[in-house]
Amino acid sequence: MKFAPPQQPLTFLLLLLLLLPSPRATSAPIPDAPFWQDVAVRIHHAPELTNAVFKKLVVDKEDAVYVLTDKGVARVFDDTLTLDKSYRPLTGKIARDIALTPQGDLAYQFDEGWLSNGDNGRPLREEVIRQLARPHLPAPAPGVPWSELTAHVSVPGGVWFGTTRGAFFERQGSTAPYATPSAPGIAPPHFRYYAGKRWLRDDYVVDLAVDRDGNLWVLTKTGLNKIEFRQTTMAAKADWFHRKIRSRNMRYGFTAERRLLVPGDITSSEMIDTDNDGGWTSYYIGSLGTRYAVTHEAEIRQQAWESFAALERLQSIHTNTGFPARTFERRGFKFSDTDRWRDAPDPAWEWKGHTSSDEICSQTFAHAVMWELVATNAAERARIATNFIPIVEHILTHDLYLIDVDGKPTLWGRWNPEYVNWFPPTIHDRQLNSAELTASLQLAFTMTGNPRYRDKAYEMFAKHGYLTNILSSLKLIAKTDGYIHLGNNMGDEWNHSDDELSFFTYWPLVRFAFTPELRAQYLGVVREHLEIEHPERYPIWNFIAAACGVKDVDAAGSVWTLRGTPLDTIAWKVVNSHRQDLTKLPPNFMAREMKELLPPGERLIARINTQPFILDQGDDTTDFPGDEYLLGYWLGRYVGAIRAP
Repeated sequence: MKFAPPQQPLTFLLLLLLLLPSPRATSAPIPDAPFWQDVAVRIHHAPELTNAVFKKLVVDKEDAVYVLTDKGVARVFDDTLTLDKSYRPLTGKIARDIALTPQGDLAYQFDEGWLSNGDNGRPLREEVIRQLARPHLPAPAPGVPWSELTAHVSVPGGVWFGTTRGAFFERQGSTAPYATPSAPGIAPPHFRYYAGKRWLRDDYVVDLAVDRDGNLWVLTKTGLNKIEFRQTTMAAKADWFHRKIRSRNMRYGFTAERRLLVPGDITSSEMIDTDNDGGWTSYYIGSLGTRYAVTHEAEIRQQAWESFAALERLQSIHTNTGFPARTFERRGFKFSDTDRWRDAPDPAWEWKGHTSSDEICSQTFAHAVMWELVATNAAERARIATNFIPIVEHILTHDLYLIDVDGKPTLWGRWNPEYVNWFPPTIHDRQLNSAELTASLQLAFTMTGNPRYRDKAYEMFAKHGYLTNILSSLKLIAKTDGYIHLGNNMGDEWNHSDDELSFFTYWPLVRFAFTPELRAQYLGVVREHLEIEHPERYPIWNFIAAACGVKDVDAAGSVWTLRGTPLDTIAWKVVNSHRQDLTKLPPNFMAREMKELLPPGERLIARINTQPFILDQGDDTTDFPGDEYLLGYWLGRYVGAIRAP
């Protein structure tokens, strides 16, 4: 097959900009209607309650929260539980029980009997005392998340249950807010499950109560917990994540993870370098770029340039031209993979090498977004090209390899046909690496108009089958034995990091295609890949596909995910393998462990290279930035799938 490269038009740059695919979604945008966001509120315990035994919980008619302990009756003041000294005659007395009167006043049982401070302190009548007994627990219905029930409380639209392994809400109507918010065509789940330290001090629930605002109070063996339900919108949530990242997760312009030196305690945390600081930051740049394209906020544009400057320094911090470092840090404070670091010419700094294709893919995406959506003049586009073109030139000069300071190719920085075409079509790397190289050459051609980059891409199409590789069906990907690359089994499972790299490659691959004919061919690949990823309801994949021109993406599923994403970004340990309401799957090539897609608040918090069908995961010691939410939301706004508030 012969490939004839198109002739370069005279009005090259203007024409390319005009030919970029429309970012608009075809269906009507989904309104950003208010929804209920579940938030864990940490309740502090006064020192006097250390080692207390927690027995019972009530919330009175004024929303005062009381807890029966073996040290006395405690009460919540603001966010602290402490022994209640409000009524001096009762201070220091140990109650045997507490309950609510029919009028909603707190009643205490002491050795001499029941009393209440309600009704002006009058003695309780016998018929009232008889009503203070707690109702019996119902028998668990089949298919509940966990059947060892310990407490329950009915509310409009359903019932809350406490168990020996967390709390859950059983939805019995449409009036209760206790569910991951629905989206058009997606009903809220029948059960909402709250367990693990994301939500509770421990999972053994002693008692439950609901206040007048619908917030859930959960008493567990080790103390009091609160789950609030706050009305918000996706836009307000995006603003919250943006402020959180800017104030808590920025390191030298990179979006940074925080390491919690004390598990679960954000006050003990420190920012650390990671294996892909340049990559994660590239996706954050994507969120800023698409936001700026929608809102034209000068501050957002400035923040995009600040993070782009971090990408620039990844190259300028050393002398290996065109080789992006993974990250950098002041000397003596490196954290991740300490054997991969190199000395910088500036003795105060070190930089991390061994850069992979991940970084090239993600930075190609970031440079494309900056060039197309953030730059406003020729000088700014020249600055972006000045940083990107050396990367492409490095790869071309070194026979399509990324060469580290030791003179050797890095583990994954390989686009040479000797490596790429070694894989059969059943291993994704053959398609992915062909697409990565082509996307980079297309962007370089767009930025410079230099036919050398276009001609190299067509040479790879004609001589080495790279276009055939790109267009190969992903449905061919399957378990393939016998392909071991430097100790790595390349065909043992579906690699979800490849999903990440593929979709971010699709942006420059499709949007900067050499010809409309190529764009149409590429689009078929995007459409097929999105079909495979459809069960994940992942906003970034859907909205990148929409930006490429795919029609009818799963906007509703994406909104369902965005609404349900928790505000808490700590990678709490999550355990779902014991649940009786889930369908467990046998080992499979996709490594999906359950059939159901759990609401985001019930599953692991992880980076975008991790699939969501995992039952148990987490470490309690990592705080993620949350930039995946920002990119998903602003891509949705950019393609017109989500309506402005």
